[in-house]
Amino acid sequence: MEHPDEPECIRRILKGNHAVYGILVDRYKTLAYSIALKVLGNVEDAEDVAQESFIKAYQQLHRFEGKAKFSTWLYTIVYRAALAKAQLSKVNAFSISEQFRENFTNDHSVPQLTLMKEDDDKRCVQDAINKLPKTEALLVMLYYINENSISEIQEITGFSTANIKIKLFRARKKLERELRFLLDDTKEDISGYGK
Repeated sequence: MEHPDEPECIRRILKGNHAVYGILVDRYKTLAYSIALKVLGNVEDAEDVAQESFIKAYQQLHRFEGKAKFSTWLYTIVYRAALAKAQLSKVNAFSISEQFRENFTNDHSVPQLTLMKEDDDKRCVQDAINKLPKTEALLVMLYYINENSISEIQEITGFSTANIKIKLFRARKKLERELRFLLDDTKEDISGYGK
């Protein structure tokens, strides 16, 4: 059975069919979690923020004006909630002992990099993205993987268009250096294709 599009889902939810919200959760949970993880760098905190953000979006759905896509509005909520939690964590970090810090994970993985064909290539690209500063990694994920427009990213993050473009440019240069061996392999494959 085909799922309704965003506007139809929202219309049904606002009319009282609350079960339809599950469709939106299923559709956007992976990227919502990934955004939170990029900001926080901690699996448990990212899961909490993603879940809390879906709850907040549900509770505030009557305020959604439809000027942007629902997903953009949701990712804005996720991003801001993650920033708030990160700020709170910085304040609390002074009182956390080294023993507890060692238990935090630094897994910055991006679920389902479907742009690459080979598992090894996926792993290499994922590792390269994870080596970027958190903000650049987030922007790469939003722009190249999720295919958000610059204006959508601006709405989600609050960054200026110029700042987004500069950070994406820097990230591309870093990724190009990090993944040069993949690019070289691709050039060899292409040059030998017609022989």
